[in-house]
Amino acid sequence: MNWKHRTLLPLLRRAVLVLLGLAGLGLHGHAETPVLHLYNWADYISPEVLRQFEQQHHCRVVVDTFESNESMYAKFKAGATGYDLVIPTAYMIQIMHAQGMLSALDHRLIPNLPHIDPAVLAKVPDPAMHHSVPYTFAFATIAVRADKLEARRLPPAEATWAMFDRSALAGRMTLLDDMRESIGAALKSLGYSLNTRDDAQLNAARDVLIRWKKNLALFDNEGYKSGIDSAEFLLVHGYSGDLFQVQMENPAVQILIPREGVTIGCDALVIPKTARHRELAHAFINFVLDPATAAQNMEWMGYYCPNKPALEKVSPAFLQNPAITIAPEVRDRCEVIQDLGADLAKYTRVWDQVKAAR
Repeated sequence: MNWKHRTLLPLLRRAVLVLLGLAGLGLHGHAETPVLHLYNWADYISPEVLRQFEQQHHCRVVVDTFESNESMYAKFKAGATGYDLVIPTAYMIQIMHAQGMLSALDHRLIPNLPHIDPAVLAKVPDPAMHHSVPYTFAFATIAVRADKLEARRLPPAEATWAMFDRSALAGRMTLLDDMRESIGAALKSLGYSLNTRDDAQLNAARDVLIRWKKNLALFDNEGYKSGIDSAEFLLVHGYSGDLFQVQMENPAVQILIPREGVTIGCDALVIPKTARHRELAHAFINFVLDPATAAQNMEWMGYYCPNKPALEKVSPAFLQNPAITIAPEVRDRCEVIQDLGADLAKYTRVWDQVKAAR
């Protein structure tokens, strides 16, 4: 090798290194920061937990929100891509998995999986956590401004779905704008399963909902939180964690679990097949399963996380709240929403009739 070649080699090496370095730089000369795109319900993860994850993994987390499982699913069916993690409810996860939308999870990348309560895994459709990891157990229940009822000299609130028949509260009540939740509430009020496929039972639930509708201000998935806080609404149907968050700020909000039973929803973390940052998505699942992180997240959002060691780190007051812990005799009458397959069309028919009713 002559001296010219020996002199050029270091220059060539340097040029290669510069080119390799530029491949990982942004326009401003800094390494590009990976971005994890999370598709989630509103107010469903602590901002501090997100910040801690970003710091630990040198990334950014961008959160988009949806108001119902059906709207989220419709977005994916329409071709949405770019989401790395989604947190749907168990029945919708069954549908998405059956349609090949979800990735299998690599358990080697989630060493905190053993923290999930085995008793909870026994109740979910994916007990082996092949493609989903339980995030929360939540209830759709009711909350009331008992202080305002007393001020109006109205009968005290009761833990029953029959509260929606109280015409004295007409115009000051809301039901969830969610087909399965609100039809489920009507079914439970009649003593039926919220997963029934019986046409007569569904028609009876339709009639109950139409009767209740005359007393409603509106069907709503978001405004009920500020509405019950300000007493614009005196009775609302909402998610337990949302109502717990409102109650922490305003003790006048009373949470009641209807004695006829409520829906239990298990929301879980899933990675879509279209995810671009799968390893980072696995890292996020593992991060929120850390007991200290799960406890912190649980107390902030007001939802029960089925993480056994995390439950030992939350305050006793948190576990005593009825939005978190249901009495055994009521829990026996609660049900998890199931995928009904082709029979879901029956619920769609009922819901359309309720919405069209005057």
